[in-house]
Amino acid sequence: MARVRVRQHVNPLSDKYQIPRTPPEWDKVYTHLQHPLHLDIGCGRGRFLLQMAQVQPDWNFLGLEIREPLVTEANQLRDELELKNLHYLFSNVNVDLPQLLQSLPSGVLQYVTIQFPDPWFKKRHAKRRTVQPELVKILAQALPEGGKILLQSDVEAVAIEMRDRFLNCAAFQRLHPEPWLTENPLPIATEREKATQAKGDPVYRSFLEKVK
Repeated sequence: MARVRVRQHVNPLSDKYQIPRTPPEWDKVYTHLQHPLHLDIGCGRGRFLLQMAQVQPDWNFLGLEIREPLVTEANQLRDELELKNLHYLFSNVNVDLPQLLQSLPSGVLQYVTIQFPDPWFKKRHAKRRTVQPELVKILAQALPEGGKILLQSDVEAVAIEMRDRFLNCAAFQRLHPEPWLTENPLPIATEREKATQAKGDPVYRSFLEKVK
């Protein structure tokens, strides 16, 4: 399959991304709908989830991505591998997530990853970043006690902001005493994580748990 070329940056606040999308019929998406669900927010080309779905067949995986061509490409790869525990959705997470999570069976969401989101470096663009206070509230309501969240970035300021927004919510606690988790707790690394570590640059990683 030819690699799809898309814009690197998409403004999630533009009008075209403000219309909520209707969730799919989940029983037609996953063969075993009651399996625990891993949600990857901002999944990009979806290669991380493509591998996760194969090494953890007893989990369902859902990737959300705002760049629609990448979603189309990812679902084509999923179909080629005939994976019945993986799905990708074209979605603006800060618009679609409440309705999306409400449409899923209660309690299935168990794991959330937000990995190397667009840093939007300019101060006036910070409101475009993925992890906003409202997103934290939504995930606090949707995750059951013991649910996990993994945050990763190669930009320290972004990693601090993400971590602190979750820790400022009483529903979450950090699962490691040190400021950053040294090793990835998951068996698969994203392409961005591999590239960052290959350059010898640090990955700022936080692992959190829903406590109440």
